[in-house]
Amino acid sequence: MAIHLRPPNELNERSSYGWAWLTLCLALALHVTDEALTDFLSVYNPTVLAIRQRLPFLPVPTFTFWVWLAVLIAAVIVLGALSVFAFRGSKRMVVLGYIFGICMLVNGLQHIAFSVYMRRLMPGVYSSPLLVVCSIYLLRSVRRSERTAG
Repeated sequence: MAIHLRPPNELNERSSYGWAWLTLCLALALHVTDEALTDFLSVYNPTVLAIRQRLPFLPVPTFTFWVWLAVLIAAVIVLGALSVFAFRGSKRMVVLGYIFGICMLVNGLQHIAFSVYMRRLMPGVYSSPLLVVCSIYLLRSVRRSERTAG
């Protein structure tokens, strides 16, 4: 049986990346709950229909509540399950970490910006600051783990 010893710094960076990934998954779960409780689809679906009128070639879907919720719950579960690979320091998780972090950062900032633009609190805005902070935490952690591995 071979024992692989890694430098403590490398273990800390991998662990930090795993916790950052898991933290963003939990923030996303809270954000989905926030959107569900504040009727996000009442804003999203009419916006999509308006976009489709102006840009009919753009394939943007509308959703019923239960389909939307089921898809997002499944996404959170899959992303949460991937945290195992983040804790292990899988090299493939670097790219996924950047994609996940950037998408959630943009999502959170869009909710905040749209609330400012509309001059009222839009659905999903309550959890958006947490989504932004956790996204930045993941992006910083993935960058540090990338530097340690490379």
